[in-house]
Amino acid sequence: MFKKILIANRGEIALRIQRTCQEMGIKTVIVHSEIDRNTKCVKLADESVCIGLDKPIFSYMNIPAIISAAEITNAEAIHPGYGFLSENSNFAECTEKSGFIFIGPHSSSIRMMSNKLSAKQIMTEMNIPCVPGFNKKLSKNPQEIINIARTIGYPIIIKSSGGAGGRGMRVIYNENDIVNAVNITKSEAESTFGNSEVYIEKYLENPRHIEIQILCDKYKNAIWLGERDCSMQRRHQKLIEEAPATGISRKIIEKIAELCINACKKINYYSAGTFEFLYENGSFYFIEMNTRIQVEHPVTEFITGVDIIKEQIRIAAGKRLEYNQKDIILKGHAIECRINAEDPFRFMPSSGCIQNWHSPGGAGIRIDSHIYSGYYVPSVYDSMIGKIITYGLTREQAICRMKIALSEIIIEGINTNIPLHKKLMIDDNFIRGEISINYLKKILFKN
Repeated sequence: MFKKILIANRGEIALRIQRTCQEMGIKTVIVHSEIDRNTKCVKLADESVCIGLDKPIFSYMNIPAIISAAEITNAEAIHPGYGFLSENSNFAECTEKSGFIFIGPHSSSIRMMSNKLSAKQIMTEMNIPCVPGFNKKLSKNPQEIINIARTIGYPIIIKSSGGAGGRGMRVIYNENDIVNAVNITKSEAESTFGNSEVYIEKYLENPRHIEIQILCDKYKNAIWLGERDCSMQRRHQKLIEEAPATGISRKIIEKIAELCINACKKINYYSAGTFEFLYENGSFYFIEMNTRIQVEHPVTEFITGVDIIKEQIRIAAGKRLEYNQKDIILKGHAIECRINAEDPFRFMPSSGCIQNWHSPGGAGIRIDSHIYSGYYVPSVYDSMIGKIITYGLTREQAICRMKIALSEIIIEGINTNIPLHKKLMIDDNFIRGEISINYLKKILFKN
C-alpha cells in the first residue's frame, strides 16, 4: 500500500480523500493555490505545497507544478479528485511517465472515454443503447448538417465531444437555427475545452438522469454499486442526487448494469467509473462515462457501505476488489443536496467571507464540506461549498432527515441555495419521484 499520496484538488473532495487516507494510514500532500493556503485540507495535511496563483490554469491545472510537488515531497501516487485534471488523459499520462501512480484508470482509458463521440461509438459496439443521433464527425457543409438534423428529427441537441460539467450543449427546435448553432457551439467548445468537435443527438424532452456506479480492478474483476437518480438539475448541472432510483424495474436496471460491467472488462477498464444514462419511456440511453469519482458518490456509499475512495486507492495499488457482486446489497435510501454559494433562484455566484457556520447533525446525516466560520469563498472556483447527505431506511425518512438538516444548517455572510433546497424537499412532484432533468427549469419559470 502507498505510504504517501498527493491530492491534486481542493475543497470538499480534497478533504474527503484526505480523511480516507488518514484512515488507511497513508500520509497526504495537499497542493494549493495562493488563495487556498488557509483551507481546512491544507491545515490538516501532513505536507502542503503552494503550486501557483489563484486561477486554476496557474495552479490546479498546472501539470508541471503538480508533478514537481510530487517529486519534492516523495509522494508515490496522485489522486485527482473530480473536476480540474481528473479526466485529463495528458495529466494521467504525465503522472505515469514521471514514475507516479495515477489513482484512476489508465491514461488510455481516460482518452478513450473523454471524447463523448468516440465513447458513444464504443458503447454501441458493446450493445449498450445510445441516444439516437449522428455518431460521426459533422461535415462543414451546411446542407449536410441540415439533412442530418432532419433525419434525426427535431428537437435536437448539439454537444461538444470534449464537454464536461453540463457545458458545451445547445438545444435546437427548428431548422432555421441549426447551422448557426453548430458554428457557435464549435467556437465555444474550442475556447472552453480546446476541442471544436461537436455531434448531434435527438433531444429527449423529459428524461430522467440515471447513472450506474462501477468498480473494476486490474484483474478484470468488476462489480456495480447500484444506481443513482440525478434528475434534479439546473443548466445541465446536478443539484440533488439520490440512490436508489425510484419507479424503475430492478430487472431493467440490472440488465443495463450487466452491460456496463461487461463493457469495462472488454476495454480493460479499472478504477471507479460511472456510466451515465438518460431514461425515458422504459428505455436507457447512454450519454457518457465519467472516469473519476463523482460528486454524488456519498449516496452510493450510504446504501452499500462501500468506501469508494478507499477502493480507488486499493485498485491503484494493485489490490484485488474486496467485494464480489453478491456482497453488494442495497439497503435504505440516501439523498444528497449540493450546497452552492449562489443566489438560490437566479444562480448568480456569491463570494465572500462566511461570518457564521453551523453544521447540522443527527442520525443519518452526513456533511461533506471544507468551509468554516471565517472562511473566504473565492470567486475563481466552482460555487459548490459542500454537500448534505441524508440516509433513511425509506425514501420518506431520508427526505424527512434532509428537511431537518436544512432547517439546522447556518451559513451567514454569503448567499447560498439552501432556500431552494427547502422548497424542493416539500415539492409534491419531487416527493412522488415524478421529475425529469427539465423539471426544475419548468417550476422556476412558472414562478
